[in-house]
This record gives sequence, C-alpha cells and structure tokens, in this order.
Amino acid sequence: MAKTYVCPRCKTNRSRFHIMEQSPQAVKLNPESGEVVQEFDQHQLDPFHIPYKGPTYRIQCGTCGLNEEERLFMSF
Repeated sequence: MAKTYVCPRCKTNRSRFHIMEQSPQAVKLNPESGEVVQEFDQHQLDPFHIPYKGPTYRIQCGTCGLNEEERLFMSF
C-alpha cells in the first residue's frame, strides 16, 4: 500500500489514518432471535443472496474521523 492520502474533509491531514480491511461474512439470520442460522461461502451463495461488491479497504481520517472509501483519500 504505497499510496499517499489526503483527507477530503479537513484537507490538512496527510499522515494519520486508520486503514480498515473489510472481510464480508455472508450469513442467514433467524428473523426473530437474530441468531446465525447458516453461513455461506462467498463463492457458493444461494440464489437469494447477492455477493458483496463493496470496497476491500475503507480509510478513516485520524484527525477528523471521516470514514470513506479509499479512492476518496487518494491524492492525485
């Protein structure tokens, strides 16, 4: 991850960030209790379960707390 970041909100932070790797877990929950009934592999979901298509990383500014997709923090 040799990328430079700039916070789009505070515009001064270039060095203090939280890099959060997202690892989605596909599950089926009991609607009454909220307990996990079934876990799915990302490659073998049932027909009613859409696969996760979000970003792999999210970045949080260590100064103002803005939490967004990595592409918003990349400086051009």
